[in-house]
Amino acid sequence: MIGVGILLLAACAAGPPPVSDAPAAPGFLTGFWHGLILPVTFVVSLFDDGVGVYETHNSGHLYDLGFVLGAGGLALPGIFARRG
Repeated sequence: MIGVGILLLAACAAGPPPVSDAPAAPGFLTGFWHGLILPVTFVVSLFDDGVGVYETHNSGHLYDLGFVLGAGGLALPGIFARRG
């Protein structure tokens, strides 16, 4: 059961964009998604050179903002669960 869960999470890893005539540059939502799946993508990237943790051909600052918010969102459950 754990192996199936790991395989399902690995399927979420970011990879090279599909080839098309006019590819759209990834924007805010794609950056946010890549930030959310960063832990899984990082582990997969250790074993597969074709997987990157960050899309280098992006739309600029909006992608960066989404990526940072997505990666930072991983800390929110710990912040909210902290007892004061």
